[in-house]
Amino acid sequence: MLQNYLLTLLVFMPLVGIPIILSLPPDRKNTIRWVSAIVTAIQLALAVYLYFLFDRDTAGFQLEERYNWIPVFNIEYYLGVDGISILMVLLTPLVCFLAVFGAWNINKGVKGFYILFLLLDTGMMGVFCALDFFLFYVFWEVTLLPMYFLIGIWGGPRREYAAIKFFLYTLAGSVLMLLVILLFYFTTTPHTFSIPELIKNSSTFKGGLWLIAFIGLYIAFAIKVPAFPFHTWLPDAHTEAPTSISVILAAILLKMGVYGILRICLPILPEAAESFSLVMAVIGMINIVYGALCTMAQKDMKRMIAYSSISHMGFCLLGIAAASRLGASADSAEPALTGATLQMFNHGCISGMLFLIAGVIYDRAHHRDINGFGGLATRMPLYAGMTSFAFFASMGLPGLSGFISEILVFLGAFKVYTAITIASVSGVVLTAGYFLWTMQRMFLGPLNPKYETLPEISFREMFTLVPLGLIVLWVGVYPMPVIDLITKSLENLIIMVK
Repeated sequence: MLQNYLLTLLVFMPLVGIPIILSLPPDRKNTIRWVSAIVTAIQLALAVYLYFLFDRDTAGFQLEERYNWIPVFNIEYYLGVDGISILMVLLTPLVCFLAVFGAWNINKGVKGFYILFLLLDTGMMGVFCALDFFLFYVFWEVTLLPMYFLIGIWGGPRREYAAIKFFLYTLAGSVLMLLVILLFYFTTTPHTFSIPELIKNSSTFKGGLWLIAFIGLYIAFAIKVPAFPFHTWLPDAHTEAPTSISVILAAILLKMGVYGILRICLPILPEAAESFSLVMAVIGMINIVYGALCTMAQKDMKRMIAYSSISHMGFCLLGIAAASRLGASADSAEPALTGATLQMFNHGCISGMLFLIAGVIYDRAHHRDINGFGGLATRMPLYAGMTSFAFFASMGLPGLSGFISEILVFLGAFKVYTAITIASVSGVVLTAGYFLWTMQRMFLGPLNPKYETLPEISFREMFTLVPLGLIVLWVGVYPMPVIDLITKSLENLIIMVK
């Protein structure tokens, strides 16, 4: 019985906590925090149950829930998961649960903060489960306002500027998406928003009009990725956002853009995707290399991690581009697409760790200037060890999860876009350079006398980092359980694209 409504419970479980929090007095801050933790813990338990229910040998959608919502316009409440969405459906509750504890030190407007936090959680889960394009768009928009207020109220000194910039960029993309949604609706007979039905009709979406539609959708999703040249909102948003919101932004929200390309652009508009493949590959390369060069120039730790996210999301774009190019063999398309999908999950875990780590030192030193530290390994050896682990994972060290997704993208893209792939490999070298340089400036050398009394990382902070670190190590050493979750659906997607 539970599995018949499992996705609905996963999506809307966070909302259960909102009326409870509303009924609590504002001064009951710890109670509010624990209500949020319990609700997200239940959501995480449901996600674990989903993991064991998921049939790895099925390429299609599973656990579907489909009901008429607005019948006069053929709009449905339609949920389902497959291998393309499963990893993010599993990761989102975990990250949100850990982010609750990452926000434990927030004392300003705790009630409002966690209400918006839980609403954001619902919006993100809805995006990854929705199979009706109208419903997808509703959930997509639900994430916008909570994130705007979470940055604009609880962020840093330039929070209003960062929040407005995030809002305007995302809203512009949403307008483009809405126009394409209407175009799909009015050109299908009968009119439908059903994503599976639109995929079945993909052979009719050919010609110049649909290339323009693809570009509109690509821009809408690329803003969220963020892909060059729509990336400039991200460093500001990350720098000003509270630690836990930076974690969610990097680990989940950015992946919504890549997910949109995989779920909608490729299977519904395969001809346009092939025509745009070279452009996507070039943009992916620019993201990787330019993002890494910008990262190397940063002195603020959060800003550095933000630019590194831009660089690492380029691997997703490069893998998708290689898989969608006409003439790419299955030997190239499958590893490229597998690497791009895995990169969503792997980067979500690693970037979540990185932003939590940045929050740990900021809570103690009240600044994030990399050059302002020095010798911290002697005072905070456990913190230095966790930071080094996350840095090594992000730079793609073999044995950790970042290596698996990046090497798969390179294996798939090399035969398809050889020169672009070779240029993109330089991003790996640059990544090692900026992380090792950061470690040198922060942890090595003599201890800065100002930080002789800094406390070591706490149990609560370790609690937020260890689960993500274990996943990074597990996937890096033995990735097949994760790859098995996505293989059948990606093979089916490759058939659609070809």
